[in-house]
Amino acid sequence: MPMRGVNLCLAFNMETIYDHANFQFGENEKIGVVGVNGAGKTTLFKVILKEQELDSGNIIISKKKRIGYLPQEIVMENKELTVFDYLMSARPIEELNSKLENLYIKVASIIDEKEQKRLLRQIGNTQELLEYYDCYNCENILFELISNMNIDSELLDMKLVDLSGGQKSKIAFAHLLYSKPEILLLDEPTNHLDTDTRSFVINYLKNYHGMVLTISHDINFLDEVTNKIMYIDKMTHQMITYEGNYTTFMKKLEKEKEHKERLIEKQEKEEAQLREFILQYSNSSGKRKRIAQSREKLLVKKQKEKVTRDEVRKKVRFNIKPLREGSKIPVKVNNISFHYPDSKKLYDNLSFLINNKERFLIVGENGVGKSTLLKLLVGQLLPDEGNIWFGSKTDIAYYAQEQELLDLNKSVLENVDRSGYSEKELRTLLGSFLFFGDEVFKKVNVLSPGERARIALCKVMLQKGNLLLLDEPTNHLDPETQKIIGENFRSYDGSIILVSHNPSFVESIGIDRMLILPSGKITNYSKETLEYYYHLNKKD
Repeated sequence: MPMRGVNLCLAFNMETIYDHANFQFGENEKIGVVGVNGAGKTTLFKVILKEQELDSGNIIISKKKRIGYLPQEIVMENKELTVFDYLMSARPIEELNSKLENLYIKVASIIDEKEQKRLLRQIGNTQELLEYYDCYNCENILFELISNMNIDSELLDMKLVDLSGGQKSKIAFAHLLYSKPEILLLDEPTNHLDTDTRSFVINYLKNYHGMVLTISHDINFLDEVTNKIMYIDKMTHQMITYEGNYTTFMKKLEKEKEHKERLIEKQEKEEAQLREFILQYSNSSGKRKRIAQSREKLLVKKQKEKVTRDEVRKKVRFNIKPLREGSKIPVKVNNISFHYPDSKKLYDNLSFLINNKERFLIVGENGVGKSTLLKLLVGQLLPDEGNIWFGSKTDIAYYAQEQELLDLNKSVLENVDRSGYSEKELRTLLGSFLFFGDEVFKKVNVLSPGERARIALCKVMLQKGNLLLLDEPTNHLDPETQKIIGENFRSYDGSIILVSHNPSFVESIGIDRMLILPSGKITNYSKETLEYYYHLNKKD
């Protein structure tokens, strides 16, 4: 087997993550890694990459496979590089050619036979690598990838530092695919991807000659790509592998639960009958007493061997309410213009207003300034021209896409600390977001992105705003939690301005109107229009 996990054990601060967990995967399998937030999915990737040590156990990878990793949170080194140079750097062909040239020079001047053989081996290994990276055809491969991933020529000249969150995700993904790894580790790979690029990525992965492990809350993506699901059970700390895609896995899991429940009910019935017999005949004498004693031993044995019900997993409880009624017009944007240094204008004379209790969606390609507009509304950025007016009773609560409002070096409790709330009240509220007991004292930097997303939602709830600015609020959240917050936002008694790449979530909260960037056009909401603009996103 190309990859095996043997008796994996890991705990953080007395919290068990894996308890003698095992798995094995074949050469070209496409595996979906699923489980609730905090079960240890991203941690598994870090263990595979040797960024996290196990307490005991091993992950064995046959031969020396090249591993490529796409994290949820994209961090790019050397941000002054252009996008094109960054993509080119994924295959170290220039460095290998330079190394090969130096080796040839060295070997020509060496007389020692042993040293010559060593250098010739290095030359052979370097040539093999150049062939692996297809050095004579690599630029054509890169340009084909750029075209298939809808990366605009203007984007290629931009510096990494100037990219939006969505653009960074796409460029990092292209860089990973071009690097030609033999094992792909993908953590929420469809976040920020437009429809066309997503379709290309799905087809690419389905036909990819190598192993793919992907963590995703995108059920359609998992169904399309995977042929095996590994479920990390947070209750038992085990890894259970199922053949088939996500939908098949869910059906099998449901059948297992039904079978287990029938078995438990049968056991309970048998135990009740045994207890009744024992109670009836325990004070008898002779044969009946001996039978009662025999039944008592049988009951003890059954109790030791019996199957027990799984602990019911708690769900997020999210109930956001504004502190007061908002203004009739919460916000007006008056002829604003804005650009980042050394970049073209994102908006020029952009104007709009929203009404009280309206649901207002911002759509457009990645990089046109959707997140930037929310930062202007919240005051993190200032417009070059024009102004933004707020109603006298407008109270803003802001959810940032990249969770930059969280202090990673502080605890969960410190991050939600707010005047007017006692520690007991805050801890009760954090319990609604599945942070119990000493978990509230964990530093945020050790949490998974999904757990951080729950803290960010908790902070929004505490602010009790009547105007919510939400930037990709469903990223990193499991489907069940997405549904819960969608239902809550739908019944929320205030105004919402939303940026989201998640059409089903957008549908769930009931949008009234849409702002289309960069044109600044405002239309009434329709599902067809939403799908059209998501499909149109092919240049970012």
